[in-house]
Amino acid sequence: MSTPTVHLDGITKRFPGVVANDEVDLVVENGTVHALLGENGAGKTTLMNVLYGLYRPEEGTVRVDGESRAFESPRDAIDAGIGMIHQHFMLVDPMTVTENIVLGNEPRKWGGLAVDQDRAREQVVELSERYGFDVDVDANIESVGVGVQQRVEILKALYRGADVLILDEPTAVLTPQEVEDLFAVFDELTDQGKTIIFITHKLGEAMQAADDITVLRDGENVGTVDAAAATREDLAEMMVGREVILEADKEPGNPGDVVLSVENLGITDEAGIERVSDVSFDVREGEVFGIAGVDGNGQNELVEAITGMRTPDAGSVVFDGEDVTRRSRQEHIERGMAYVPEDRQERGLVMEFDLVENALLGSQHSPPYAKRGGIDWEATRGHADALVEEYDVRPSNVDAEAHSLSGGNQQKFVVGREFNRDPSLVVASHPTRGVDIGSIEFIHDRLLKLRRGGKAVLLVSSKLDEVQQLSDRLGVVHDGELVDVVDPDTVSEEQLGLLMAGERPASVPRMAARAADGGAPVGGESR
Repeated sequence: MSTPTVHLDGITKRFPGVVANDEVDLVVENGTVHALLGENGAGKTTLMNVLYGLYRPEEGTVRVDGESRAFESPRDAIDAGIGMIHQHFMLVDPMTVTENIVLGNEPRKWGGLAVDQDRAREQVVELSERYGFDVDVDANIESVGVGVQQRVEILKALYRGADVLILDEPTAVLTPQEVEDLFAVFDELTDQGKTIIFITHKLGEAMQAADDITVLRDGENVGTVDAAAATREDLAEMMVGREVILEADKEPGNPGDVVLSVENLGITDEAGIERVSDVSFDVREGEVFGIAGVDGNGQNELVEAITGMRTPDAGSVVFDGEDVTRRSRQEHIERGMAYVPEDRQERGLVMEFDLVENALLGSQHSPPYAKRGGIDWEATRGHADALVEEYDVRPSNVDAEAHSLSGGNQQKFVVGREFNRDPSLVVASHPTRGVDIGSIEFIHDRLLKLRRGGKAVLLVSSKLDEVQQLSDRLGVVHDGELVDVVDPDTVSEEQLGLLMAGERPASVPRMAARAADGGAPVGGESR
C-alpha cells in the first residue's frame, strides 16, 4: 500500500476554554480530492491551520509523504509542498495577475538588482497553460471576477511548489457555474498528481467533488467515508449526531396584502460607488420573498436601507402603508419590523453585554420590559431564559457575555430574539450562517411558521438551496440591480447562476416583483 501524502495522527489543539481538535486522525491519499466536512466550529479550519504551520498542536504528529514534520510557520509548510488558499483572498488589487503570483518569489536579473518582468510573465503563462487555467496574466486583480481571483491564488501556491493544496470554503463567493469550473480545476490538478483538501459545510459539494469525505464534529473525527457511496442523510447525521430533515416542508402559500414596498431604491456608498440601482419589489403577508446573489452585489446596502440602518439616495421604503425611508431603526422596530443582520457581532449583539442585556436590545422602550421610566430586569431575564431554552443556545447561562459564545450560538440567540418580537415583517439576512444543520432545520421551520401565521418574510441568502426551498418568489441581484424575479420551484440552478452573473437566459420561469391591487401577483416581466 502506498504511503499517504498527508497523515495527521492524534492532533490535539487547545485554545483557552476550548478543545478545537481532540486527537484527530486524518489520512489523505496522493492524487485525490479529500473533503473536510463539518459545521462552523467543528475544528476543520483549525486542523488545516495545523497542517499549514499557522498553529502548533499540543499533541500529535504531522506526516507529509511519510516524513514526520514539525512546522514552525507557513514557510516551513510551503517548503514541504503544502499551499493554502484562504476563504478571504490575499491578493493586491492594483497589481497584475503575474505580479501577484510571483510576489515575494520574483525572478531576478542584473545580479539580483531588478525583477525580471519578462521571465516572470513567461513562467506564469507556462504554469497557467500547464494546468489548463484560462487566466489573463496581464489583467489587474481589481478588474477580474472572484472565480479568476481564486485561480490566481491556486496558481500562486503552485508557483511556490505546492503538491498539496488546502482550500478553505472555496465556493462561498462563487456562482454555480464558477463552482463547476472550480471542480473541473480539481480534476485537472489531481490528474497531474496534485492532492487537494477542501473545507466545506455543504453536503452536496462534498459528495460531488471529493473522493473521500472526513466529517468533524465538536473537534473530533467521527468518520471517513467514500464520497461515491455517501448519502446526504448519512453525512448530515454524522455532522449533527442525530437524524436531520434536510428538505423544508413548505405548504402552498396564501399571500395577502402588501406589507413592504420598495420603490426605485438607489444607494451610493461613501466612496461614490453605486451599490443599489433602481430596485423595486413588494413583500406580502404570508409569503417569503427571497433575494439571491453572490455576496457583495448590493444585498447588504439594500437591507440596511429597508431596516432603517441607512438612508438611500433615491426611492422609498413603505412599510405597512407608511413611508419609513427616513425613519430610525427604533421606529422600524416599534412598527413591527424584525431584523436578523448579516453581521451578528456588529449589528445584532453588543459583545460585552450578557445575554439578558442583549435580549433587551430594541425593546428597551416597550412593555413589558420598560417600567416607569426604567427597565424591568426580572421580565427581561425571563425573556432571555426563554430564548436560550427555545433556541437551544449553549451554554444556557444568560449571565454569559455574548463574546463567550460560539458564532453559531450567537446567531441562534439573535434569530430567537428577532423572531419572538411578534413582527409583521421579518427581514432575515443570512439567518443560518454559521449554525449547525440541526439549527438550520429549526430556523427554517420557524421562518415557515411565520409565513403560515400571515407574516411577511424578506429572506436574503447566498445559499441557493435555502432560498429556493423557502421562497415563494425569488429575486436575483447582480451589481446592485434586481435582474429578475423567478419561480423558485421551477427555475434551474444553471439559470440562477447565469442570472447571478448578470445574464438573462431565455425561458426563465419569471414572476412579478410587484403585487396588483388586492395582493394578486402581476404577470409578465419583473422589471
